[in-house]
Amino acid sequence: MTDRLYIDLHILQTVPPANLNRDDNGNPKEAYFGGKRRSRVSSQAWKRATRLHFAQSRDQEDLATRTKRIAAQLAKRLTARTQLSPEDAERIAGALLKPMGITAGKKAGDTAYLLFFGRRQLENIVDLVTDTATDLAALDDKQLDEAVKDLPVREQLQNGHPADVALFGRMVADIPGLNVDAATQVAHAISTHATELEFDYYTAVDDENTADETGAGMIGTIGFNSATLYRYATIGLHQLRDNLGEDKAALDAVDLFVDSFARAMPTGYANSFAHRTRPSLVAVVVRTDQPVNLVSAYEKAVPAGDGIVAASASRLAEEYRTATRQWGDTPLHVAICHTLADGTDEATQLGEAFGANQTFAQLRDGLQAALTKRVNSN
Repeated sequence: MTDRLYIDLHILQTVPPANLNRDDNGNPKEAYFGGKRRSRVSSQAWKRATRLHFAQSRDQEDLATRTKRIAAQLAKRLTARTQLSPEDAERIAGALLKPMGITAGKKAGDTAYLLFFGRRQLENIVDLVTDTATDLAALDDKQLDEAVKDLPVREQLQNGHPADVALFGRMVADIPGLNVDAATQVAHAISTHATELEFDYYTAVDDENTADETGAGMIGTIGFNSATLYRYATIGLHQLRDNLGEDKAALDAVDLFVDSFARAMPTGYANSFAHRTRPSLVAVVVRTDQPVNLVSAYEKAVPAGDGIVAASASRLAEEYRTATRQWGDTPLHVAICHTLADGTDEATQLGEAFGANQTFAQLRDGLQAALTKRVNSN
């Protein structure tokens, strides 16, 4: 498969009073769009939530971790698989990583930046020294460095990427050879309508207060808002295949992302607001030209009224139909899953734009079938 293939995901999701993603003042992030203040959730927040959701359907060993403690993680695995003491394992781990030139952090054993790598990639590095670990531990530091300097450690981190590294990429500024181009782009989610920042004033009572004691043991405020959010992400299947090296793994990663991106939710102040909801609408469009974000449907804010989801869905359908008509687009595959009542004007508009309403399982199955057919034809 050599041609470009993009999978666009368009989601409408209503969130009750919540503080999903806070700014430096502790309040929900916001943005001005179309001259109106909108609720915003950063792409980083939803990408992290999506990555964490991966673990619900994948063995953690098949996924990645992002940490400054790669040396400590490597030493831990060396200790578990050999008879080395923790101290000797730390020495060998440090020697293995030294030739790569990873910049050290301020704290001993840490790197200067977060590294995103697969857990099985670490196991592959351990494989390089398992049989000789005891002999290596007996060497002094200079001899140890010399003994491991030519081992293919870098190659273990350049190959065999897990799905999350292949999807979200990796950037290491001072070691370009470790960079992985992301196959996925995620937009900041914004509300389809204007929002206002509100504050919850709360008090906590001291349970051990005596009858003659009054007042709260603690008082405070939490900023919040509520919103119907437009969420957008796109996957470049061609880049994903390059990152993973095979079509089956790439198609599996697409399904993993679609499922997790739709279901995941940032957890900011989750215990205070219990804000977890599911999307009201998920639309998927497979394109061969370029990704297309449909946020322009909401450049003019949806007005407040008796609910916002239906109007937002109508706007999305109209924007998609207009865009495809005016630009002459012919998407490879289009599908939708939504919760709007059958027979309503909005449901009819969605059907005309994206096709018949499907369950989420049907949407995923249909997408896999369409992508598989396309891949096998090239």
